[in-house]
Parts: sequence; C-alpha cells; structure tokens
Amino acid sequence: MTEPHNREQIGEEPATHDWPLAGVRVVDLSRVLSGPSCAKALADLGADVIKVEPPEGDLTRTAQPRAGGIPVYFAQQNCGKRCISVDLATPKGRELILRLVRVSDVVVENFRPGVLERLGLGYEQARAINPALIYCSVSGYGQDGPSANRRAYAPVMHAELGLMELTARRRRSEPVAEAVSHADLYAGLQATIAVLAALRQRDRTGRGQHVDVSMAETLLQAMELTAVELAGGEGDRFHVFGGYNAPVLRLGDGTVVCVAGDPVSTFPAWCRAMGEEGLLTDARFATHESRDHNRAAMLRELQELAKRFQSFADFEAAMGRSRMAAGALRTVTEAATSDWAVTRGALVDVGDATTGPIRLPRSAVRYSAARASTHGRPAHQGEHNGEVLKEVLGMTDDEVAVLTEEGVLRERLP
Repeated sequence: MTEPHNREQIGEEPATHDWPLAGVRVVDLSRVLSGPSCAKALADLGADVIKVEPPEGDLTRTAQPRAGGIPVYFAQQNCGKRCISVDLATPKGRELILRLVRVSDVVVENFRPGVLERLGLGYEQARAINPALIYCSVSGYGQDGPSANRRAYAPVMHAELGLMELTARRRRSEPVAEAVSHADLYAGLQATIAVLAALRQRDRTGRGQHVDVSMAETLLQAMELTAVELAGGEGDRFHVFGGYNAPVLRLGDGTVVCVAGDPVSTFPAWCRAMGEEGLLTDARFATHESRDHNRAAMLRELQELAKRFQSFADFEAAMGRSRMAAGALRTVTEAATSDWAVTRGALVDVGDATTGPIRLPRSAVRYSAARASTHGRPAHQGEHNGEVLKEVLGMTDDEVAVLTEEGVLRERLP
C-alpha cells in the first residue's frame, strides 16, 4: 500500500502508525455505487478489498471521462481495491468466490434479495463455510417485506421516500431530480458503520452475522426533518435551521453567497451585523410574523445590504459580528483546490505512468495514531486475477491460465 498523500503537512507520523483494518479481507461483490462506496471506505482504512466484477465489468467502467482507460468515476469508488473478473454464471466461477469467502472476513453485495442465493452465494451458503463472516447486503427496501424485490436506484428512492417532495415543497418549486445519488452514498456510509460494528462484535463473540442495510430506511434516517413531518410538519413557521430557506444573494463584486439560517428568524442578527437596526422598526419587519408575511420584501432588503460588499472576505467578517455563517458559491473544482483543501491534503493523486495522475478525494477521516487514506491506484478489469488467486487461494499459474482459457476469468488490460 502506498503512503497517504500529504502526511507531513497534516502532522501524522507514518513510521509509527498502522491501518485500522490491516489484516481484514473484504470480498466486494457489489456494483456501481452503494456497495462499492462502502467497500472503498473499508479499503481507505487498510482492508484488503478484492472487487469481483462480472465479465462485462462494473457498469461504471463505461463512464466518462477516462484516464489511461480508467473512468475517473469508477476510480473514485474503487481505488485501492484489487480487481478480479469472474463469470458467476459458471460453476467454477461460483466455486472460486466461495473459496475466497472461506478465507475472508467481510462480503459486501448490493444485488436484489435472492439473486446471490440462487447462485449459491447467499448469506446462508456463505455462513455454512465461514461462520465468522460478516456478510453485508445493501438493497433498496431491505431483505424482506413487500418491496424487497423491487428495482431500486437513487432517483427512485428520492421520489418514494419523500426527499423530492419535501425539497420541492420547501423551495416552492416543482419536483426535480437530485444532482447526486444521496440514497446510494448514505446507504454506503451506513453499511460501513454497520460492518465496523459487526467486526467489533465478532472480536468479542467470535461469531459473524448478516448485515441488512436498506436505502429506504437510510433516507428516512438521513433526512433530519422526518420526525418533524411525522409530527404534522412545521406549519407556517419555519425554524431557524431550515436550510431550504437560507438566502442566496449576490455581492457588489458579483460573488454569489449563501448565509445559513432562515432570514425570518435571523433578520435581527442581519441588521446588527450591517449596523441597520433601524430596519427592525419597519412594520413589515418588526416581528417574526410580519417578516414571514413580507418575505419577498425582506429578501430584497437583504440583497441591497449584500450589494454593499465588494469582497466575500469583508462580507463574511460582517456576518461574523453577529455569529452568522456565510459561504461563497464555488464549483467542485474551486472547492477542491482552495487553501483549506490543499492544507488539509483533502485530495490525493493516484494512477501510474499509463493513466497519469488521477485526482481523487482522500478519506475524510484523520486519526492521531492510525492511517486512513485513499491509496494505491484504480485497477483495470481483471488486473489482479492471477495475483489474488495465487496469493489468497494458492493456485498455480497453470490453473489460472486454464480458468482464463475457459472464460471463467476475464480481463481487459490496456
């Protein structure tokens, strides 16, 4: 494993620190995003993650752009894993996976419930050969119940679990699809937490278990307004933490800014920050109710106040006088190359002479006495077929060659 990026800059001591999951082997049977993001987080913590792809490769290998034949979308979720490609439709392919499962600690999969069972690779089959195994299944609606076998993708979950409706209602707009796959990524995070807890429990008991993570339940938990909605909603009085009402304004130099908090509640703090306490005597803005009733007029006043500033630094300083938080609109690229990102080592360059540098987010975790980082490089499909099967299963070159000739193993190298 390579050293994490920018270690000296953030004050770590590589000579004395180890990976928290060193010695843990993970078989990653998952595809696309939810499961792969979980397995990637485990790899960032030092687990040996063996990604198993179908003969056609993970669907995300078709994404653009590419670097030396590696899609950077694929790289973000799979860097640091060893990649093998096995045809699970063949008996020998399934036998290989069971042999890997026998000598591994964790399996991560995100097939629809029942698919792997029909292949002989489900939890009960895996537990029979490895009782200490942690077998993590990520699915749309969970492993049981009336919706278990429905197809589930992030946009569908956003619609069905209320996120799309809640967002549209609070923005007073028509429902639109989200720009990122919240359901997949949040479920991946929940799965990571669950796997780590199950490993800790296994340390005490010696027993493995099946971990069932659903995207649907994850979204209900992740939306901080679920309990509020179930209690009847906020009514006409939005609370100060309602991010959906945070004003977006333009400064005098053209910078677009966002200020945390519903201005109906924070308007007095705005006036103090701007030295415009006199606005609070305006009958339209004197009370919470009057400000809510005259929200459009109030936002126009805030926009006029914001236009006084010719730099975000001056605006943020003014907001700070009333303990208010503000941010300037940035692209992802601008954020990732900003001073804080560079100082923290938030990005890492991976790749090799073939791909050139591929810049990826580093793990967000920083330990005082352990390592955590995106490391290694993204692999080509089937690149580690021989390495994994010889090292982990003790197979010979000839045995690997025969499986390749028979089509059980596949590879697509540059």
